[in-house]
Amino acid sequence: MSSTPSARCGWAYKLSYPRRTPSSNIVPALPKPQITPTVTTLIFKLIPANIKVNTPTARSASLMILPRPYKTAPIIMWVLFTLLLPCALISILTNSTILIEWPLISTLAAPINITLICDPFGLTFSRAVLLISANVLQFSTIYIQNDKFLDRFTKLVILFVLSINFLIYLPSFIALLLGWDGLGITSFILVIYYQNPKSLAAGLITAITNRIGDVILLVAIGLTINQAHWNVIHIRIIDHLSTIQILAILVAAITKSAQIPFSSWLPAAIAAPTPVSALVHSSTLVTAGVFLAIRFYPFLSLLPIFNKILLFVAVSTILIAGISATTEHDMKKIIALSTLSQLGIMITRLAFGLVSLTFFHMLTHAIFKSLLFVCAGSFINTHLHRQDLRWMGNLSTQFPVATSCLLISNSALCGLPFMAGFYSKDLIIEAALFNTYNTIIILLTLLA
Repeated sequence: MSSTPSARCGWAYKLSYPRRTPSSNIVPALPKPQITPTVTTLIFKLIPANIKVNTPTARSASLMILPRPYKTAPIIMWVLFTLLLPCALISILTNSTILIEWPLISTLAAPINITLICDPFGLTFSRAVLLISANVLQFSTIYIQNDKFLDRFTKLVILFVLSINFLIYLPSFIALLLGWDGLGITSFILVIYYQNPKSLAAGLITAITNRIGDVILLVAIGLTINQAHWNVIHIRIIDHLSTIQILAILVAAITKSAQIPFSSWLPAAIAAPTPVSALVHSSTLVTAGVFLAIRFYPFLSLLPIFNKILLFVAVSTILIAGISATTEHDMKKIIALSTLSQLGIMITRLAFGLVSLTFFHMLTHAIFKSLLFVCAGSFINTHLHRQDLRWMGNLSTQFPVATSCLLISNSALCGLPFMAGFYSKDLIIEAALFNTYNTIIILLTLLA
């Protein structure tokens, strides 16, 4: 830097910079990265460059070649429903149970096996779950078609269906816990799907109440160590700890099936979207406890007081659910309370020792209750997601098909002659009249 005299001020400074040479402008070239060929890079090379992408992050990229999950999930479930038909028919007609075991880890003392059970109850119930889930997912593409998280919703429903199938096909106590806890976690996420304070409160009630049953089931699993195995089928009474184990399984079943005093979460779970309610309140979460009681019934019925406790809890649930439904005006809550009373009817039939009829009513209830929720969802969707019955009117003129389906499912729910509910409900009245239980309990059952 050099200084020169100026006319106005004493000194002026002139800055001088070092002169650049042409060679100094050249940036040294970086070494070209060597890409190791992998399976992923080879697949990307095979993808055509003109594929349109529908991702929010990079719509011009050419990486998505699979269709959206909400489009493929119902089709896959319908295909699985069809493929299970011959297996279910063979199992029902021959009244056979197939156990399949794969040795996972083989040690000297305790081999660990993966066991699958294919029995008439499990295969039939699995087909019913797949059928209802496929139709509910198809309905959800209309009910929440403008939701930008529709793919996430579909994946959560798929996890929900996988959890109930784990519960059906895995007879091991440890593996059963996967499906049991999977149902609790996915149901909590689906109930808080709308992300508002009401949904969060309902989700917390659902999660905490079901968590009580999960802890009790863990106690039952811990007590199974006296059996020297984890298989549900070969479980038996050994000592006084088996009585505690039976009571623990009973509490776990009634918490998942929302019986008294754990019935508060079922009406609160209507904060979820209506397709979730059609799935949760019909064939999956609420019937998981009933299915667990059916699967364990040969072991549970060995306790003499078991049927009496079950009958008292079920009759109380039916009576309270019926009284509560008469004071409601929320459409989904009324249907949820009717689900609560139908669950009480299933448990009542199980207390009478009618296992096959309990399973039959569980299947028929799953079909017509899911139809009832889908019809209610179409009405709610048209009325700008208002669930109050006082805002609805003239439905038979505006929606003749949906109203007809609603009346058919309601007739089956009421047990009108030649409907599915008639053949399942008439037998419980007959069993109650010819039973030797207390007269007051029988009258309360008929009154409810």
